[in-house]
Amino acid sequence: MRGTRLRHDVAPSPNFEKRPDNINPDILLLHYTGMESAAIACKRLCDPASKVSCHYLVENDGHIIQMVDEDMRAWHAGASSWRGVTDINTASIGIEIQNIGHNGDYPDFGDAQMEAVIDLCTDIVLRHDIAPENVLGHSDVAPARKTDPGEKFDWQRLWRAGVGHWIAPDVTDSLPDQKDHDVKGLQVLLARYGYGIGISGVYDDRTRSVVEAFQRHFRPARVDGIADASTRSTLARLLATVPQRIAGKG
Repeated sequence: MRGTRLRHDVAPSPNFEKRPDNINPDILLLHYTGMESAAIACKRLCDPASKVSCHYLVENDGHIIQMVDEDMRAWHAGASSWRGVTDINTASIGIEIQNIGHNGDYPDFGDAQMEAVIDLCTDIVLRHDIAPENVLGHSDVAPARKTDPGEKFDWQRLWRAGVGHWIAPDVTDSLPDQKDHDVKGLQVLLARYGYGIGISGVYDDRTRSVVEAFQRHFRPARVDGIADASTRSTLARLLATVPQRIAGKG
């Protein structure tokens, strides 16, 4: 099974297929399992009836299990989009991180687990030349459906290790009334960064879910779907640090 030298075990999943035209993945997508144990998650990810899988599973103690060859298309993203790409499974490598998530007590990600995730991500992005701004959470590509890996995942720690995109968020400063502010401009900036959002000028449910996803990743101190001054400023500053080929699109 082609993949990282860092794996400790292999648990082959039957839930995969060839990547169309041998496409090389350019997105690294992080999830949490949302299940009580790694054993339960592993069983489901290897069950042909579940029709879900991932390339790697990282257990609480940092144990790394490979389930799908990196050359193959695992089934982990579902309905999703990023920068106009709607087949995220084809474009990505998926890592499941053991954590019961928001449906349970949502514990912190421990040091051993984070270090294993960092090492694994570093290895993958170097081998596949994945851009920092394409290291994403499931909630980034499916904001209306998913909340993982969530606001407790340490994106800053990952970035300090040289993986992913990050900028120190501005201090939270809630604005009392959204309708008096430039909703269309906000939507343009979110779409420019990569989020799947329409440019309607209306602060609808989709916009709120995308703002929440952005906050989970880049401004985790308060996740409420409100585009306050901190969220807007952090987004603008983040965009200012990405390559012009991305920041210049609208």
